[in-house]
Amino acid sequence: MNKKENAGEFQIKCELYNDHMENHKRYPIKKAQLIIADIPYNLGNNAYASNPSWYKGGNNMNGESELAGTQFFDTDKDFKINNFFSFVKRMLKPEPKQKGKSPALIIMCAFKQLAPLIEIAKQHGFKTMNHPLIFTKNYSAEVLKANMRPVGACEYGLLFYRDKLPKFNNNGKMVFNHIPFEKDFNEKIHPTQKPITLLKKLIELFTDEGDVIIDPCAGSGSTLLAAKVLNRHSYGFEIKKEFYKKALNYINEKQIISFKNKKIEQLSMF
Repeated sequence: MNKKENAGEFQIKCELYNDHMENHKRYPIKKAQLIIADIPYNLGNNAYASNPSWYKGGNNMNGESELAGTQFFDTDKDFKINNFFSFVKRMLKPEPKQKGKSPALIIMCAFKQLAPLIEIAKQHGFKTMNHPLIFTKNYSAEVLKANMRPVGACEYGLLFYRDKLPKFNNNGKMVFNHIPFEKDFNEKIHPTQKPITLLKKLIELFTDEGDVIIDPCAGSGSTLLAAKVLNRHSYGFEIKKEFYKKALNYINEKQIISFKNKKIEQLSMF
């Protein structure tokens, strides 16, 4: 998928491939200022444990559904974290001489993955910030037994870099490590779909217009769409064909709406 801007405007690449990230050499991809990856959470057969989907019709009185005791994706068990970091090392831009221009890696993960990921990243030459990123939701999927315990309403992320601190566009304002995670999509096309508003915030913080973003686990394609809206080049990989097709439709539909809104704004100026 290669979407072009209007004639005379800067061309922004927005490419999604139905392939594995390890096959990236097949494609004309530039090295990235920022890699964002929502890696498999490795929840195994407990992926739907606190979700009502475990039961038929979301009601435990109806018995277990076909999702009970299953994992989100059959590819989760095949995810090789060391291969992922090898991909990142190849595809991140080289460390520049000047300060404030270095590339970065953001991994979105489960709480239990935070400590192991920090250790694995060290082995591959990456440092991380002292504080993890905490994405705070205004809802929770853990509705089962919600009257008996606090429910989870956060997701987590880690910001990795090499020797120099990454590019950081805070515009003179303090940026906290907790960021709102509020749904901005009507239809969920991927089990771990992230809000575009959240991804836009991360992209704006760590990149400039014209920079390259790569998402090796693209899922719904939200990262690519957020980058496109912000005039950043983006490349993504999604191995599952059904999600790839849905992501293409999602990106194309949102871009058409955005283009229409842009035309309306331009007309309203006259």
